[in-house]
Amino acid sequence: MNQVDYLRISLIDRCNFRCLYCMPEGAELDYILKQQLLTDQELLTLIQDVFIPVGFTRFRLTGGEPLLRPGVVELVKKIANLPQTQDLAMTTNGFLLAPIAKNLYDAGLRRINISLDSLESDTFEQIIGNHGRGRWQQVWQGIQAAYNVGFDPLKLNVVVIPGVNDHEVLDLAALTIDKQWHIRFIEFMPIGNGQLFSDRGWISSADLRHSIRARWGLTESQVCGNGPADVFQIPGAKGTLGFISQMSECFCDRCNRLRLNADGWLRPCLLNETGQINLKTALRAGISTLQLQEQVQQLLNFKSEINFKQRDSGTVGAYTRTMSQIGG
Repeated sequence: MNQVDYLRISLIDRCNFRCLYCMPEGAELDYILKQQLLTDQELLTLIQDVFIPVGFTRFRLTGGEPLLRPGVVELVKKIANLPQTQDLAMTTNGFLLAPIAKNLYDAGLRRINISLDSLESDTFEQIIGNHGRGRWQQVWQGIQAAYNVGFDPLKLNVVVIPGVNDHEVLDLAALTIDKQWHIRFIEFMPIGNGQLFSDRGWISSADLRHSIRARWGLTESQVCGNGPADVFQIPGAKGTLGFISQMSECFCDRCNRLRLNADGWLRPCLLNETGQINLKTALRAGISTLQLQEQVQQLLNFKSEINFKQRDSGTVGAYTRTMSQIGG
């Protein structure tokens, strides 16, 4: 087990997209009420007085869609300015990014992942589940703004869904040739989409690599990431290709993270809630930060025993929370 020093922080469970791989079609979701969210001050207290003392130095802000969180730029600045913060990143769908990309960069954010599941506007609209046009273009403008501001690395996340966007894998991979962009192909998972997963299945990273290798060749990259991706490179390309293979391969022994939900639940694993603790409730009840440190340490000790293949809620049809509600 790697040292666990990386905390994924969900700022909000709401999202302005309803992506096929995240939310069940037509379902009404029970969102967290504003008063149930961790406040900025509570979040900063947990980071500075609980997580940093037990060894966390790297943080990623997620959602839902984190840019929907009011005051997100100021919150980024406060976390980035903590002297112990070694790395601060964000995952976003990019739709609201273009106007504030520079503000986020100036606040101290340096790394960003943007979801881009298709280069075709019609396919993109199908995946994100929203009615209306022009959303792909606005996301693309967000990507360009982030690139021009200087985010490095700039990563684009692609969830590959059979029969929907798998025909675009080579086109997406080609984005890494001329620009220092880093594509991350993610295997489709059964979270919040049980029927779709049953109907579509998933494509392994090995099969994706085979297709790319047949077109250009593929070599292992010397660039290492903070997460579970296996990183490769098209010969001569400026960027890299990462493959996150949570369905076909077990990488629990390489996992270096915990996940803090927007309502304060700290969970050890994306697909395992066993042992999770509610830090918000404890904090509001006046539990000391020293006691909270002890609870987090106990969860860290438990995490070493978790294996992805023994996940307690990840089976098709059994998992009730969507990815946006977990803070994937």
